Amino acid sequence: MKKNKILSILFLFTVLTLNAQEKNAANETSASAAQANNPLANMTALSFQNYYFPKLAESPEDAFMNTTWVRFAKPIAKGKLLLRASMPFSTLGVPNVNGVVNTTSGLGDFNAFLSYNFISNATTTMGIGPSITAPTATDDLLGAGKWQGGFAFVAFVAKSPVFQFGGLITWQASFAGDADRQSTNLGAIQPFYFWQLGKGTYLRGVPIWVLDFEKDAYSFPIALGIGKVVKMGSTVFNMYVEPQYSIYVKGTQPVFQVLTGINLQFMQ
Repeated sequence: MKKNKILSILFLFTVLTLNAQEKNAANETSASAAQANNPLANMTALSFQNYYFPKLAESPEDAFMNTTWVRFAKPIAKGKLLLRASMPFSTLGVPNVNGVVNTTSGLGDFNAFLSYNFISNATTTMGIGPSITAPTATDDLLGAGKWQGGFAFVAFVAKSPVFQFGGLITWQASFAGDADRQSTNLGAIQPFYFWQLGKGTYLRGVPIWVLDFEKDAYSFPIALGIGKVVKMGSTVFNMYVEPQYSIYVKGTQPVFQVLTGINLQFMQ
């Protein structure tokens, strides 16, 4: 009888321990998922994003573009500053007069911005700072051929464990570079929204509304995709796929694109 009581107590203790561990793991995953898409998170991050543009407005029917961005973000000064550097690698396909698609591949223009996070707490992050773009493209078709400077403002709100939102606003204009190339004056608004479904799975939308003031061109896509956050040790993996469709477009801009990517956040 005494032995049965001891076994019952041990069994109950084991069940309670496993339930507590499962609950803690779920809470930890939920917290990681809520911050996995924060561009100003106080964590070193490395991301790989691919945009596939199968259709471009005001371009030949078979024209396409594919761009992969490699981005590295590093918090500085105990998280008050965040440095983000981005390098694109693109392939552009344009059909010739015979209908044969000629492709050009190579590096695009390197971009970096330094954000001062004037608000940084568990639920809200806001930052603003200077941006610089260098003419590193290996082909004229893949870059502007100009040095460009401007600013970036970004905000991320995660007051709810279910719904997070924010936005990135950037502007840049050319100030030096190849005199034979057209000047640039570009603005972009990138709203983002994330709806947590549980267990690291979430719905997402991160379209980029492009405003080319120099060429009088624009693109306003809408987006809805799905992502999955997995925490392994001290690294948070965030994988996603997101179709985007432009409801308003003018100039040589994407009509439809598919964003896929994986972000890695390295927790301290």
